[in-house]
Amino acid sequence: MRQEQFLAMMPYISTDLVTTIVEKQKVSEEEAIKKLYDSRLYAVLEDEQTKVWQYSTSMLYSLLVQEEKSGDISFPDV
Repeated sequence: MRQEQFLAMMPYISTDLVTTIVEKQKVSEEEAIKKLYDSRLYAVLEDEQTKVWQYSTSMLYSLLVQEEKSGDISFPDV
């Protein structure tokens, strides 16, 4: 995927994930954004070469919760 295509997709991925965090964790949008942007998951998600951006929103949310609970992320083989 070209870099400009990837960069165009990131806001949609982030928005879906923030919406999921707000709904599932009952936090404000600002807090959800902070949780996401401060996470190791987001750092990996920003790197197109990791292909993590291809995961579903529910999978990304599960990985975020895993990171919050254990401090680690185990990426599934997809």
